[in-house]
Amino acid sequence: MDIPQLSRALECVLFVAAEPVPMKTLVEVFRVEEQQLQQAILALEGRLQASGLQLVQVAGGYQLCTRAEYAEIVARYLQPQPSKLSRAALETVAIIAYRQPITLPEIEAIRGVQSEGVVRTLLQRGLIQEVGRKPTAGRPVLYGTTPQFLHYFGLNSLEELPELEELSPPEGNQSEALELSPG
Repeated sequence: MDIPQLSRALECVLFVAAEPVPMKTLVEVFRVEEQQLQQAILALEGRLQASGLQLVQVAGGYQLCTRAEYAEIVARYLQPQPSKLSRAALETVAIIAYRQPITLPEIEAIRGVQSEGVVRTLLQRGLIQEVGRKPTAGRPVLYGTTPQFLHYFGLNSLEELPELEELSPPEGNQSEALELSPG
C-alpha cells in the first residue's frame, strides 16, 4: 500500500474509532512499519488542513477531532449533557494524578475529609483505577489515573500535567487552586 492509500485507510480507521488509537495498534492493523505510518499521518494531517477535522495525538494515541473553531456549532448539534466534575472530584483526581499510586487514607489525609464516595465516582467514570495494593497492614488499594483521565483533560501523557507551583493560587485566593478543565 502506498502512502496516499495508507493515509486514506488511516483516516477511515480513525473516523470509526471511539477512542484514541495507539501507534502499536495501528502498526498491527495495517501490518506496516511505524515509519510508513508516520508518513501516512503527515499526509493525513496535510489533507485535513483544508477540512473541519484535525488529527490529534491524545492519551497515547491518534484521534480525529473537529477543529476548535467549530466546537460551538458541533455542540449545538450534539446538545451534550454537561459532564463536569464537582469541586471535590476535581480536587481528588488532581491529588491522585500527582501522587499516584496513592491510597484512600492518604487522599483523605491530604483533603482532610472523607473521600470514599468521590473515589467511587471517579472509578465509575473511568478516570481512575485500582493499580495494586500497598504492602502495609491491611493492604489498602492503590489508585492511579487511566487513559480516560488523559483523554478527559486533553493530555497525551502525565508529563503534560502542569507543575504543582502552577496550581498554587494567587496570594489569599484558595478558590482558584485546582482550576483544571476538560479539553
